[in-house]
Amino acid sequence: MGPYQIEQLEPELQQIAVDNFTFQNWAKTFKCTPELLFTPVTESQVQKVILLAKKLNKPLKAFGSGHSPSDLACSPGFMINIDKMNRLLNVDSKNSTATVEAGMSLHTLHKVLRENGLSLSNLGSISDQSIAGVMATATHGTGAHFGCLSTIILDLTLITADGSILYCSPTENRDVFEAARCSLGSLGIITRMTLQAEPDFKLEAIQKPYKFSDVLNDWDAVIHSAEHARVWWYPHTDDCVVWRANRTTKEISRKGPSFVMENWYGFHAYQAMLNITRYSTSLIPYLTKMMFKTLHSKPIEVVDVSNKVFNFDCLFPQYVNEWAIDWKDAPDMLRKLDKFISENDLKVHFPVEIRFVDEDDVWLSPAYGRKTCYIGVIMYRPYGKVVPYKKYWKGYEDLMREYNGRPHWAKAHGQTRKDLEASYPKFNDFLRVRQQLDPNGMFLNDYLKRHVVSNEAKL
Repeated sequence: MGPYQIEQLEPELQQIAVDNFTFQNWAKTFKCTPELLFTPVTESQVQKVILLAKKLNKPLKAFGSGHSPSDLACSPGFMINIDKMNRLLNVDSKNSTATVEAGMSLHTLHKVLRENGLSLSNLGSISDQSIAGVMATATHGTGAHFGCLSTIILDLTLITADGSILYCSPTENRDVFEAARCSLGSLGIITRMTLQAEPDFKLEAIQKPYKFSDVLNDWDAVIHSAEHARVWWYPHTDDCVVWRANRTTKEISRKGPSFVMENWYGFHAYQAMLNITRYSTSLIPYLTKMMFKTLHSKPIEVVDVSNKVFNFDCLFPQYVNEWAIDWKDAPDMLRKLDKFISENDLKVHFPVEIRFVDEDDVWLSPAYGRKTCYIGVIMYRPYGKVVPYKKYWKGYEDLMREYNGRPHWAKAHGQTRKDLEASYPKFNDFLRVRQQLDPNGMFLNDYLKRHVVSNEAKL
């Protein structure tokens, strides 16, 4: 059967269907052209899209902002985007909880929570993603006593491959709930969630330069030096920045580089200089040292509402790789990474971002069962096309495997199902739930077949 046409749809689905659509992720590393895109507004419409895909034996994949630098969201069949399902459904201010439609973006969630005196306790570096997308990949922030964002899910509603609507919580459809807290979009379409928040708060963040060797030698103290701590290391140097943030009642303020310096020089001038290094990659270490000295060699202090402090500008499209290991192993791994870069004369971009996440019990969370350090490496695009970043990636991944590393689900990586099965105690429990909910693989795509469900029939 050839591509399905909008004219063949029932009237209600025609109104939410788009053809000639090409999906491309933010990093511009993957793209696909589905037969049709659907943008439902109601759960009933989601059901109808799923039942149509089932009838026609079409694969169906949900996507949000497309910020994942992998092909996790891609599909050649039907695609569905629930960004229009973005309503606040209920708020319990006394218990600091909110029920929202899962297509809501984090930017919107911050707004509606703050209007009700609430905030999320932790966040990652950006808020462009949809709530469903963040939870599907166990996206994380940083903080020794804070879990990944999936840990704040109290209940959820999932529409499965046969069109059933399942309410899931720790007491109802529990196994589905445990699997769906980090589902990779492989169980169905999550349409709503109840989230645990906390009373609205401000953060005071203090960012200071350090010698990276000193930070590695005082590792545990750095991890616990604030409610939220992170480290940015500048490869080719012994320089790093430690960012620490704590809740505060101080007035909103900022001390550090001027807006012009940070935004013009730190973005436009840096981008221009990166472009120059495409023709002379040997200049990259010198550029790194200059940027550290210019922008990050002096303290920066910020007090603001929580989400504005948690979030950072990711600058330009990137090749990204990020894995998680036990945080006690991270200093050894980072020393080996430094040695690998030097011995192989690689010219790599800054920063290497290092964050800390508390252990959790989310089946497919990279922080399952252990105190976790996420270590992320980047190469900016298109500059990474010139530098042999794939050699960097392979060396980085090989080192991570030495420490039983688990890749961030949203990132491109080289792990097979066999590798992942060995890393995740609940991996086969997840696959059993997936097989029960979607036996014909409607919600599978190349990413999931490549990494997660190969030889699934043997379960």
